[in-house]
Amino acid sequence: MPQLLLELFSEEIPARMQGGAARDLERMAADRLKAAGLTYDALTAFAGPRRLTLVVEGLPAATPDREEELKGPKTSAPEQALEGFLRKTGLTREQLVERDGVFFAVSSSKGQPTADLVPAMVDQIVRSFPWPKSMRWGTGTLRWVRPLKRIVALFDGDVVPFDIDGIASGHLTEGHRFLGSGRPFAVKDFEDYRRKLEAEYVLLDAADRRLRILEAAQKVCSDRGLALVDDDGLLDEVAGLAEWPTPILGDMDPQFLDLPPEVVQLSMKVHQKYFAVRDPATHRLAPHFVVVANVEATDGGTALAAGNSRVLSARLNDARFFWDEDRKAGNFDAWLKKLEGVTFHAKLGTMAERVERIAALAREIAPLVGADPDQAEAAARLAKADLASGMVGEFPELQGIMGGYYAREAGHPDAVADAVRDHYRPQGPSDAVPTAPLTVAVALADKLDTLVGFWVLNEVPTGSKDPFALRRATLGTIRLELEALIRLNLSPLFERHAHRLFAVGLDDSFWAGVAKLRAGEIEGSQIIYHSKVGTPQAALAENLLGFFADRLKVLLRDQGKRHDLVDAVFALGDDDLVRIVRRVEALDAFLATDDGANLLAGHRRASNILKAEARKGELPVGMVQTGLPGQPEAEVALAFAVGAARTAVDAALEGEDFAAAMTALAALRAPVDAFFDQVMVNSEVPAERENRLKLLGQVRDVMGQVADFGKIAG
Repeated sequence: MPQLLLELFSEEIPARMQGGAARDLERMAADRLKAAGLTYDALTAFAGPRRLTLVVEGLPAATPDREEELKGPKTSAPEQALEGFLRKTGLTREQLVERDGVFFAVSSSKGQPTADLVPAMVDQIVRSFPWPKSMRWGTGTLRWVRPLKRIVALFDGDVVPFDIDGIASGHLTEGHRFLGSGRPFAVKDFEDYRRKLEAEYVLLDAADRRLRILEAAQKVCSDRGLALVDDDGLLDEVAGLAEWPTPILGDMDPQFLDLPPEVVQLSMKVHQKYFAVRDPATHRLAPHFVVVANVEATDGGTALAAGNSRVLSARLNDARFFWDEDRKAGNFDAWLKKLEGVTFHAKLGTMAERVERIAALAREIAPLVGADPDQAEAAARLAKADLASGMVGEFPELQGIMGGYYAREAGHPDAVADAVRDHYRPQGPSDAVPTAPLTVAVALADKLDTLVGFWVLNEVPTGSKDPFALRRATLGTIRLELEALIRLNLSPLFERHAHRLFAVGLDDSFWAGVAKLRAGEIEGSQIIYHSKVGTPQAALAENLLGFFADRLKVLLRDQGKRHDLVDAVFALGDDDLVRIVRRVEALDAFLATDDGANLLAGHRRASNILKAEARKGELPVGMVQTGLPGQPEAEVALAFAVGAARTAVDAALEGEDFAAAMTALAALRAPVDAFFDQVMVNSEVPAERENRLKLLGQVRDVMGQVADFGKIAG
């Protein structure tokens, strides 16, 4: 079947935009083909330094014939209704079709050649392309990321003629800017296009460019007995900088290796896009680097390597200046003083005030995680100081890391320096989680201060917007607790820290306003305080804990756990995340068994009966009687089974043996099944009916000790 080939050739496209551009091109093309009723076998987009390419395989030669039917009024409807329908459709009464007493307007249209649809499709894509930044050039009105030079548009090997802002489509493209022939060349299909591009020193696929860089960089290192320092982010970036990437090994002045390795690597990566190199014997940085050139130099890259070495030396000399200046005595005091003039948030005070809050919270958390409160407070007071340092001013990515170095240089204990270094972690799903108690205390304090502070202001994430990275802070807190097995009751911490925020940044009028808002006396945007729970701080804690539940669902879903089980466990009011996850895991395993699935069905049946009765009046409560005249054996057996299960569940929950609690519930499966098979709950005898409702209430209550089974999907 025919193939569509489209190339949009321009000046250099920024590397950071290429991946998104390829995805956007695929999406926009797929949407428009679908809207036209066209199917295809495969649709793939490629992005590189100077071109976006789209290839669609297996398109039909024309769109399918269409027949549309529009339902109109009944044949018995007033004449005015029929006249309105005729005006809407543009048909006459004779052209309508009558079926089952209803008028229908039937229209049919012949399919169009696919090639005739391509010009409009490409024009729409180009003119509405969602570049993060775009520009205009010359006298035209078109906006593109960089000046658009050529358009290749071929359908089934033939040029699809059209024009976009004076740029005519054709079958000519260009190769590498320096290594290629310098002459445009014709292509006839995708395979011909790809083959000729490679002959002109252009690798079309970013995956091919990444592989070429990685393999060649590893080779130039291994030839000198060295090893490449892996950096996937840098690999992706440089793959977008060169159409024919050629890694070259360069030398750097060994004296710069006395700088912190993070400084050396970041200087290479951020400013020069170089890969760092290490000595495989010591695993330390080696005085070399790998630069990815976009040419194949006739001298093997010697001159290129020398020039890049000189540039790197200049960068590292700057870094050495910052390093030496930052280590001077008394800098911590000076930096902390500077933080008094740095605003964290207009309504949450300065960075210095934030440091005070974090220090107080770290002291409170420390004994809960096995850390020394004095050291936790000391580390928290130092944690943000490096934000005022010269090195972090130059390399913001090194915040915390440099603070750890400077704290150690200033003579602080290693544990304190490590806490300063790692208190931002984990910053992403792949980042390691610190487990040292002191570090955990400071890291938790930092994240919880952020979360409670912005919850106080109702600056909560909405949709995809999260300007203060609160989702990341929440996931970081969750991972700290789960992976370091930290047992915390979060709600009291949230409440007490809300008071702390009130003390340093918010006056009485703020909390008075919140109270009026919750009472419905005033209106406002801070709807999270409408909760009926206690104080405004308690309402905040309840709402923030719900946000934690949502983030925990995301984390556990990635591990294959069901989100409804998280809801079922959170409904118990527990806020110990370690315990919650253990409950979820035990519940998940239980529901995967026949006993669990059947008992869930029984719980649902019992709950439905109890809900129906509750609507009629108050449900009976109290002791279930046994030994009544004519009482069914299944009723007696269930009563004893519930009593035994309650005792076993209580003991299991006390010891946090959730698997044992599920085993105790499993013992209810058979008695519950037998009860519903053999016993009529709504007996005509009031005493029997009341006793059986009490029994079902006890079944629901004992199961409710483990989870809210009503929140679990069937």
